[in-house]
Order: sequence, then C-alpha cells, then structure tokens
Amino acid sequence: MIDKITAIYCRLSNDDDLQGESNSITNQKSMLTEYAKSNGFRNIEIYVDDGWSGTNFNRPDFQRMVMDMEDGKIGTIITKDLSRLGRDYLMTGQYIEMVFPNYNVRYIAINDNVDTLKSENEMMVFRNVFNDFYARDCSKKVRAVIKSKGKAGKPTTNKVPYGYRKSEQDKNVWEVDEEAAAIVRRIFKMCIEGYGPTQIANALTGDGIPTPTAYQSVKGWSVPENIRINRWAARSVSDILARIEYLGHTVNFRTQTRSYKCKKRIHNPREEWNIFENTHPAIISQHDFDLVQKLRERRKRPQKSSEVNIFSGMVYCADCGKPLYLSRTASKPNSDEHLKCSTYANDSSECSAHYIRTCVLKELVIGEINKLLTIVHENKDNFISEVAEKAGESHSNDVKTAKKTISKSEKRIAELDKLFAKLYEDNVSGKISDERFEVLSKNYESEQKQLKATVSELSKFITEKEQQNNDINRFVEIVSRYEHLTDISPEQIHELIERIEVHAPDKSSGHRKQKVDIYFRFKVVCASVTFDGRVHNKKKKAA
Repeated sequence: MIDKITAIYCRLSNDDDLQGESNSITNQKSMLTEYAKSNGFRNIEIYVDDGWSGTNFNRPDFQRMVMDMEDGKIGTIITKDLSRLGRDYLMTGQYIEMVFPNYNVRYIAINDNVDTLKSENEMMVFRNVFNDFYARDCSKKVRAVIKSKGKAGKPTTNKVPYGYRKSEQDKNVWEVDEEAAAIVRRIFKMCIEGYGPTQIANALTGDGIPTPTAYQSVKGWSVPENIRINRWAARSVSDILARIEYLGHTVNFRTQTRSYKCKKRIHNPREEWNIFENTHPAIISQHDFDLVQKLRERRKRPQKSSEVNIFSGMVYCADCGKPLYLSRTASKPNSDEHLKCSTYANDSSECSAHYIRTCVLKELVIGEINKLLTIVHENKDNFISEVAEKAGESHSNDVKTAKKTISKSEKRIAELDKLFAKLYEDNVSGKISDERFEVLSKNYESEQKQLKATVSELSKFITEKEQQNNDINRFVEIVSRYEHLTDISPEQIHELIERIEVHAPDKSSGHRKQKVDIYFRFKVVCASVTFDGRVHNKKKKAA
C-alpha cells in the first residue's frame, strides 16, 4: 500500500468553530500531518471541508475523497476524531464498518483511539451515537435562537429578496437596492398591463437583464453551482410577484426543515407565517400588490399570442359565471376579434351563446368610465356621500344584526363552559353516568364549536363592511388620476374595473340587443349598458 494515498481529512462546521482553535482547520492539518509522518505514512494528500455540518455527507472534498477511494487510489484515511468524519451515527458507522473495508481502506481516528487495522473498536459505536446527540443538541439550540429571533420580527433568512440588500451597519436591516428594485417594479407593472410570467421572463431575457442569480454573482455574492443564470424563468417571475416582502413587511417561518439530518425545506401553511409590517422600505405599493394578486388569481393559462388581451381574466358569462375566452385569427381583421362563453363553446346545451367583439366592449367600457370620471371630477364629495349612503343602507342593518348575533353567541359559549364544568362535577360525584356524560358533553362541544365558527365568520363580515368606506375613498383617489379617455390600456382597466359580465343577446324585438354589466373596483358602483347590434355593425363595415 506504499504507493497509495494517505488521505488526511479535515472538517469544520460553524458550530465547531465556536469551540476555539483546537478544532480549526489549521490545527487539524498540523496534527494529522505530524501523526502521518511520525508513523511512516507516505504520499499524503489533504482533503478539507470548511463550514460543513457533520450531518451532511454531500460535502465537496469528502465526496472527492470517496471518488478517489472508489478508484483504488487511497490506502488509509486519517481524521482527528470520529466527529470529523461525521455526526450521523448511521452514516458514519456504515462508512467505517462497510464502505471502507469493502475498498480495503484503513481508517484511523487519532483522539478516539480508533484504528480499523488493529482492533474491533467496540466503543466506537457509542462514540458515534454521542456525536450524533451533539449534532441534535446543537440543532435544537439553533432552532430556539431562530424562533426567538423570528418572533421578535427580525429576518430569519440569510437570503435577502431580490431588490434588497443587507445594511452594512446592521445585517438584520434591509435596504433597497435601487438597481434590482427597478426590475421588480417593471415586473409588477408588466403584470398589471396584462403580461403573464412567461411573457415577462422572455422580455427580461430579451433585454439582457441579469437574472437574480446572475445579479448576485456580479455583485460578488456566492451562488449555487450548476444553475442557469443567463435566462429568466417564469417561476422566478411568479415568485417575485407573490413576495409580501416588497410591501416592506418581514415574513418569518414561511418554510422549515424536516429535521437536523434532512435539510429539504417544506412550506408551512400561510396561517403559520409570522408577518411583521413596515420593517423596511417598500418597493411596491399596497395598491399595485393587491391588484397583481387579483390578476394572478384570475389568470389560469398563458397566452399564446405576444399581443396582450386588455380584458384578460375580467369578462364572464352572466348566466353560467364562467370566463369568456378570447378568439382571434391572424387571417381576419382585428374588428372580428371576439370573446365567447367557454361553457357554450364546449357544450352548447349547457349555456346559451354569449358573444361580444372586443372592439365593441372596449368602446362601451371607455364610455362608462368617462361617465364616471365626469361625475367624480364635477363633485367628488357628493359622489362619495351618495355611494356611502347607498352602501350604508344595507351596511348599517347588516352590521347591527351581525353584532347582535355575535353577542348572543358569545353569551351562549360562556353558558356552555359553565354547563360543561357542572356536568363534569356531576359525573365525578356519580350524579350522572359516564354514558350520559359522554352524550351531553359531545352535544355541548358540538354546539360550542358551531357558535365559535359563527362568531369568526360574522367578525370577518363586520371587518369587511367597515372597510367599505376606506375602499370608496381609495377608489376616488384612483379615479381622480384620470381625465377623459379616448383609449384605454390593460393597466387602466385593471385599476378601475373589478369584473365585466356579458348577457346573452336579446332578439325578441327583431334586432340584436345585448346587455353588459360593468362592476367597478371595491364594489363601489355597477354600470349596466345595453347596446344595439345594428349600430356597431355599421361601424364595423365603415371601418
């Protein structure tokens, strides 16, 4: 074995580093090299993994050493102690007792007095278990620190979202990285204009914008290996559009690892997230963020055409409630582009024909928006009071009824708590049997559970109703930014309109008439317009 390599393996994790110089890589190299030379080992090669946990056996230099061993190059492996090889007692034992002997490799752990050539090393198993316990204990301590930090509102992730950077004064504080933040704003703006993640990704790639990973690489940050950094992915765009952090909020406990051995991250339910508001500067406004989330909910499939449909995900059948899909043909003029009911297209017996040309719908929408703009600009205060009064008629009565129901439910919940306590005492004293106790307690628990659900739903309802006045002012603020429109963009439509419903055409008078309902955002107002097909057909012919 004199021609084979004597592998000196050194490992240091972040936890080991805290213990001082004795475990440092320099100390390990010096100690192991001196031992190898004084005991006649030759052809020494050093393998080092600095900053790697002992529970992870996919360490770069450890795997390089394994590959050399499998190629028959290594005769002996020497470590400072068993924990340097690993802290997972199953994997460590497997390598020492099965893998190394299979390749005729001698293993030595100096401080633990382990030498596979000289003895059976009966105590080795227990030492490996204790090393595993150490890793488990460290993991518990680290998790406790992260949990405490996260509960205090400090970021628990080391990876700062694209668009931010860590402050040089305080690593727990995020600052806006204007160069990347400009790309984030562009992504949100394109989404509001009607572009999907794939289209946005293609546009960014075409303009030569570095991907988040490529940008990190340019800035000198470490990036994972074997990752494509030259092309934007639709998934990256989708992730950016969904990040609450761009509102200036910190989100902790979004994911977790299964255990200290399995590092695969799993997503926690949203209700388990801890969200702390206004912890750093916002890149995206609440208005734009909410609008994008609404658009993303509606958008179910990517558009094949690069041209954006301004009504994408906004037009629905008034009868079946399903979306109207865009139908356009390259061989026909734009005036023939139309929207049709998806249910009717699949099965004509399930719904009636709901068809409208996009140019007609666009004209109707511009007309109704201009009417609204005129009303708001002429008398803003009067518009607010009228809409608030109209909403308040049902608002006041509904909220009063809901509050009365909550009060009664909470009173009954308290009564059930007392009844259950008395029932328990009667059962203990023998006044009622166990069978009777079980039946009555189940009934009380079922009633109480139902009442608590009712209270929760009504509380949410009251909050939504009380939010309505704020929504009215917010809508007026948006409308006030616009003057008389001669054309309209997808961004303007999505900002002003919540939903459009198209009714089936009415031909009872001998002429085709059709009704369209336009619901403005925040349910502030609804406009219903009926148009005559003859007028629009003449316009089409003239065009």
